[in-house]
Amino acid sequence: MLKLFWSNHNPTSNCSRQYMSAIFYHSQEQKVQAEASLKAEEQRRGSGSRITTKVLPAKPFYDAENYHQKYLLQKYPYVLEELDIEPGDELIRSHVAARLNGYLGGYGTLHDFHNESKDLQLPPHVDSFVRSKLHKHHPSTKG
Repeated sequence: MLKLFWSNHNPTSNCSRQYMSAIFYHSQEQKVQAEASLKAEEQRRGSGSRITTKVLPAKPFYDAENYHQKYLLQKYPYVLEELDIEPGDELIRSHVAARLNGYLGGYGTLHDFHNESKDLQLPPHVDSFVRSKLHKHHPSTKG
């Protein structure tokens, strides 16, 4: 899971606390693994990138307000309509919404999307729309 974490977001962003990059641990073993992965990521990136990710103990978790949920995807309400996903718990719990939120935000490549698109079972016009957005984020890639 840590490998997936590091490969799917920008850990150098300077964000406010509510949007910060963090790894939350539940045990000493998880803390050690998280800190080791952070150190490895720092070495992989070199001195030019300052990683802002924090390693913190897990505390009670509360869902954010609906307008914060999958906010990149919510910029395209017709996609949610086409997928018949309602704001609230359905949006929060939807794996497809989570994946599309990332892709529409430019996280992931056309190749990644191509490999995953069958599993997402998107209508053809939604699939095409996501591909066009990814192409704008990554114009030199094909997929």
